Amino acid sequence: MLRFGTAGLRGPLQDGPDGMNVDTVSRASAGIAAWLRDRCLGGGLVIVGRDARHGSDEFATAAAEVFAAAGFSVLALPHPVPTPVVAYAVRELKAVAGVQITASHNPATDNGYKVYLDGGSQLVPPADAEIERCIDAVHGRIPRTDPDPTAPDPALLALPEDTPPDAMGEESVRRYLNRVTRLPGLIGGTTAARKDIRIVLTAMHGVGGELAVAALRGAGFDEVLVVTEQFAPDPDFPTVAFPNPEEPGAADLLLELGERLDADLAIALDPDADRCALGVRGPHGWRMLRGDETGVLLGDFVLRTAAPDALVATTIVSSRLLSEIAAARGARYAETLTGFKWLARAGEGLVYAYEEAIGHCVDPSAVRDKDGISAAVVAADLVAQLKADGRTLLDVLDDYAVEFGVHAGDQVSLRLADASAAADVVARLRETPPCEIAGEAVTCTDMSQLRGRMRTDALVFEAPSFRVVVRPSGTEPKLKCYLEAFEPVAGPDALEAAKALAAQRLTELRKYFEQL
Repeated sequence: MLRFGTAGLRGPLQDGPDGMNVDTVSRASAGIAAWLRDRCLGGGLVIVGRDARHGSDEFATAAAEVFAAAGFSVLALPHPVPTPVVAYAVRELKAVAGVQITASHNPATDNGYKVYLDGGSQLVPPADAEIERCIDAVHGRIPRTDPDPTAPDPALLALPEDTPPDAMGEESVRRYLNRVTRLPGLIGGTTAARKDIRIVLTAMHGVGGELAVAALRGAGFDEVLVVTEQFAPDPDFPTVAFPNPEEPGAADLLLELGERLDADLAIALDPDADRCALGVRGPHGWRMLRGDETGVLLGDFVLRTAAPDALVATTIVSSRLLSEIAAARGARYAETLTGFKWLARAGEGLVYAYEEAIGHCVDPSAVRDKDGISAAVVAADLVAQLKADGRTLLDVLDDYAVEFGVHAGDQVSLRLADASAAADVVARLRETPPCEIAGEAVTCTDMSQLRGRMRTDALVFEAPSFRVVVRPSGTEPKLKCYLEAFEPVAGPDALEAAKALAAQRLTELRKYFEQL
C-alpha cells in the first residue's frame, strides 16, 4: 500500500493498493473517518479540495462521498483550488480534518492525498501510523454517499450566518484571498511603493494563477504580468519536463519574460501553489534564487515587525544562516525535520518558517503550512520597499554575507528507480561513512540513532567549512544531498573573493556526492 510520507500519500496513477486510484482514495478516507470517530470527532466537519491533475476531480468526489457516508459534515470546495486554501479553511472553520487531492510538483503521471488535522496542520506520528492501521482494517465495499449541499451545518460558525451552504466553499476562498491581500499591512510596508514595481508570474500549469494575480493586485501591485503558456491549469504540464520551479529549465519562460518586460521581480508557483520561487536580475542576467536565499530574506523581513521574542524556524537540511540572523535580531530559532508537518509545530510564537525546497510560511496564524501565494505577496512588498531605497534583494544578500559570512548552498538530487534504492544508498553510507570529504576531515551524525522527534533516516557530515545532509526524499524516488559551504568575509572588499572560495568548495562537494 501507499504509505504516508513527508506530505501525505503520493504515487503513480495506476490500479492496485500501491497506486493512486478511487479504491486507494476510498480506503484512505474510510480509515481516516474511523480514526476520527475513535477520538470522538465523528460528525465533525471535513473539508475536501483538489487540484487540476488527472484524476483529482474523481478522487475528491470519492473522498467526499465516503466521509459523508461515515456521518461527517462535508464541505467539498466547488472547483480546483491551491492547497493553502484547504489548510486555511480547516483552521478558519474549525474542521476536524481536511483532504487535498494533489501531487504538488510531482510529474503528470502522479497524484496524491494530503491530510490536515484540527488546526490546519498536517498529520505527524503517531497519527500517521494509527491512520494507516485503520486503513489496513478497511475491508469489503466502502459506502459512498453524496454530501447534501443544502443541509445547514452548525459547524460553520466562522462564516456569516446567512451564507447558503452551497456558497460556503466560495466564501472560504474569498476569505482566504482577503487575508492574503492584507498581509503587507500586517507585516509592515508603505502602500505608495507597491505601485512602482513590475512583477512577472508563472503558475506552472497549476491552479494558483488566478488567485495569485488577484492577491497581488488586491495588495496594491498593479503591474502583474503572466507567462500565458503556463497560466491555465493543464494536467499534462506540456512546457516542462517536471512541473517544479527548482528543476533546471522549468522557469526559463518566466525569466525570459522578466528580461523582456524589464521586471523587478519574477515569481514561480508550483502546480498546487503551496511553494514559491523568486527570480531576480543579477550582474550576469536573470536567475532564480535558491530556497535558502528567499528563506532568509523573508524571515528577516517578517522579524522587522515581530515581537522581540518571536520564533522563526527551518529544517535540518536548510542553511544555518537563519539561526544567525535570528540571534542578531533578538528572536528565537528552532530547527525541525523536513516537512511543514514539523515546522508548523516548531513552538509558541512562530511568525515564520521555511524549508529550502522553496516552501515558506509567512502567516502561520492563518495557514499552518507552506503557502506560495502569501509568500509571493510578502516578497513583492519587500522588493517594493527596497526599490524605493534604490536597493535589491541581491544587495541584502550581500549585506548578510558581510555580516555573517558567505553561506553558499547547493543540492545534488539523484533520481532513482524507486524509493528503496535511495534508502539503500543511505544504508551503505551508514555502514562505511567517509572520514574525509573534499580534502577535509568530517564527522558524521546518524540521525536514525537519535531519539524523539529528530530521529530520521538521514546522515549529517560536518567540517569547519561545510555541512552536508544526505537523505532519501519523502515524496519522490530521489536521493537528496543538501550542501552548504561557509566562508568568512573580512569586509565588503573581500566579499567577491569569499564567494569564489565558497563556490569552489561547493563544486568539490558536488563532484563527490554525484558519485554516490
